Amino acid sequence: MRLIGLSGWSGAGKTTLLRKLIPCLNRRGITVSTLKHAHHQFDVDTPGKDSYEHRAAGAQQVLVSSKMRWALMTELRDAPEPSLAFLLGQLSPVDLVVVEGFKRDGHPKIEVHRGSNGKPWLYPDDAAIGAIATDEIPPDDAPPHAAIDDVEAIADLALKLAAPVDAWRS
Repeated sequence: MRLIGLSGWSGAGKTTLLRKLIPCLNRRGITVSTLKHAHHQFDVDTPGKDSYEHRAAGAQQVLVSSKMRWALMTELRDAPEPSLAFLLGQLSPVDLVVVEGFKRDGHPKIEVHRGSNGKPWLYPDDAAIGAIATDEIPPDDAPPHAAIDDVEAIADLALKLAAPVDAWRS
């Protein structure tokens, strides 16, 4: 398994790019899993559903299974947020794990930058950024780059920069 991250400010288009990148990689025969960091409280369950009620009642973990999929939810309660290394260890083997977020971690990353956001570039302050996907011409000192809508070129950059997951797992 190998690992690449997509890093950038909110509104830069990381999720939009990832929705295009996954099928592009799949067409190349590459299996992909994603790991997304959320900076806010989020929920993947619906109030009123049994799994939500189990979790709300205090269950540490709730596993829901059907013939189509299964999902395991773990409540941290007052435990610390798990590290990227720990979370990578929870995934089943695939060819490539694409991490969205975790921009402060040191795994290899592609910066997703949209000029209309008015936000500064991340690459000058993050040595782990090895490439950029952008809608504008980056500065002369920028790492290799591709247009934000050139998914094939971004896939090439991702595969070139991806590092073994074992270096990041606990």
